[in-house]
Amino acid sequence: MNASSQDTFLICVARPYEVILAESLLLAVTPEQRPEGKTRRATEYLLRLYACLIRPHAVAAVLRNVTFTKERYNSFIDLQDKLHQNICRKRSLVAIGTHDLDTIKGPFVYNAQPPADIKFKPLNQSKEFSGSEIMELYSTHPQLKQYLPIIRDSSVYPIIYDSNGVVLSMPPIINGDHSKITLNTKNVFIECTATDITKAKVVLDTLVCMFSEYCSEKYEVEACQVVQSDGTIVTYPELEYRQELVDSTRTNQYIGISETPSQLAALLGKMCLKTEVTAEGSLKVEVPPTRHDIIHACDVYEDVAIAYGYNNINKTVPRTSTIAAQFPVNKLSDQLREEIAQAGFTEALTFSLCSSDDISTKLNRHIKDVPAVLISNPKTLEFQVARTTLLPGLLKTLAANKKMPLPLKIFEVSDVILRDISTEVGARNERRLCAVNCNKSPGFEVIHGLLDRVMTLLEIPKSVDKNIVGYYLQATDDPAFFPQRCAEVVVNGRVIGRMGVLHPDVITSFDLALPISCLEINVIATGYLSIFSEFIPGVCGAIFDSLSEFKK
Repeated sequence: MNASSQDTFLICVARPYEVILAESLLLAVTPEQRPEGKTRRATEYLLRLYACLIRPHAVAAVLRNVTFTKERYNSFIDLQDKLHQNICRKRSLVAIGTHDLDTIKGPFVYNAQPPADIKFKPLNQSKEFSGSEIMELYSTHPQLKQYLPIIRDSSVYPIIYDSNGVVLSMPPIINGDHSKITLNTKNVFIECTATDITKAKVVLDTLVCMFSEYCSEKYEVEACQVVQSDGTIVTYPELEYRQELVDSTRTNQYIGISETPSQLAALLGKMCLKTEVTAEGSLKVEVPPTRHDIIHACDVYEDVAIAYGYNNINKTVPRTSTIAAQFPVNKLSDQLREEIAQAGFTEALTFSLCSSDDISTKLNRHIKDVPAVLISNPKTLEFQVARTTLLPGLLKTLAANKKMPLPLKIFEVSDVILRDISTEVGARNERRLCAVNCNKSPGFEVIHGLLDRVMTLLEIPKSVDKNIVGYYLQATDDPAFFPQRCAEVVVNGRVIGRMGVLHPDVITSFDLALPISCLEINVIATGYLSIFSEFIPGVCGAIFDSLSEFKK
């Protein structure tokens, strides 16, 4: 057998953008050879942006006199694929287009047009297609079909063409066949369209830094001017080098090592970070344009730890020693969930955010009377406020399961958020239990039985004469409940919740038709508060004082 004597190494890469190809890996293991990128201004190559609402940003650059081999060409394509899958988030944030500059003529225009007005020959196709036909063509393509939903429902599609009207690409779907890259390509025009301009800059810097090595003037990149829709001109790529001043003592403390500043600088050199030791013993670290992941001194600490070797850091006993334990309110909540499920109720988990109507109008209340925390600039009407009650979420769950057999008995043990100016952040969380019973009859006795079961589990006795010890019910009025069918739950003289039959208007507002009875209580305000006071001194009294929500 003629077995090869060549050594093969399996290298696991931690950083996704810096070391993902053979070219970048070679520079990483030989940092002393790492060059500095430089740009050359080119005013004749402009990329002009017009109103493009769906992908409003674009950056561009040119690589001159590139020498492609089969291996380099494959690596160039592989780099684009890896960037698309990682930082570009499958082209949803950034889409890369590379073109043979000698086949097209600037300035270039980035615009958006109706699908019917777009017509060009896609990459590796033999005829022209319209925008709609391209969508249909690639709807079954194993690789490209996943990108179609990004722009498919838009009334206009992004398009880039040159001064002669030749289409370069329809991002983020496909490039044009006219300007495709081949092994004979010498000059490469790179354009990146994006919804996130920061990610676009990172992608462009990564591309040009890695492949400018193959230019005749190594590591020289020709810049392009991008004319924004407002007329301002920005030059890309930026290839920005910046300085980060890091304290060597703090670096050692964070990692748990004892290295001199010179040794720390040598470790950072292994990570391709040029580092100088200042007179004060600090580290002046030069962050290259390929390391956009370094945004704080903590990122420099991480690179030192990687270069030092995590397995080489001595294990030490922490200065403080604690015994892990579940937070009491969470332990109680888990125990209640299990017991309520055994009582025949199904647990639901609903959203913490809801519409303002869900906690006000639909419950026959005014939003001004509800201590709700409002969301600034909500993206959807369904998430306008933080919920102040668990009831709307359970009623929506019932509405989504109307086809299920009766009775529908569901519950939830979760937090609500209440506005409270007495707290540091202006709001507080409150752990509640809410259960609903939906059937042909209200079934108030079902909810009442669940309350009795919960109180039995919590060892809270029933107060027959309604004294200070135990729990009892007292009649009350609530617009969300049927008149004279609502009661407050009182424990040890304090109101902890309500139960009753919901008002017909509330039921119909949630697209329901059958009568519903419900129970909602504050879990923390039950008789188990004495347990919490052992773990959280001084908190329980404040919790008791904050129960005025149920008294309104």
